Amino acid sequence: MTVAVRETKQSDSEKITINLGFVDLGYVDLLVREGFYGNRSDFIRTAIRNQLERHSESAKQSTIRRQLQLGLCHYSARDLEATQAAGERLDIRVLGLATIAADVSPELARATIGSITVLGALHASPAVKAALADRIA
Repeated sequence: MTVAVRETKQSDSEKITINLGFVDLGYVDLLVREGFYGNRSDFIRTAIRNQLERHSESAKQSTIRRQLQLGLCHYSARDLEATQAAGERLDIRVLGLATIAADVSPELARATIGSITVLGALHASPAVKAALADRIA
């Protein structure tokens, strides 16, 4: 059985789909029916948060070791033009959400972004993603 999880705030969440066996799904529904959780999504979010908390120290160490920026990172055309004017290139490393603004051309993105590693989600136009395909890890 496939269960889709979607938070209502589109700006700070991403939809995922997971496959659960019928018995596991039945247990989730039982816990919801018994009032432990408001719905399936609440159960799944709680389970994920519990696992993230369980591994939080290892995740923190890995974030530091990989030099990842944590949270939401937005790159506008103005930001990339300033990078280009300074003769620099960006190596984007984000744990969370990285967005490249709609006003960024594929040419500007290629000229200023050396590499992209995003653990979470990358939002950019299809043209920018295509232009950077060989630089996205």
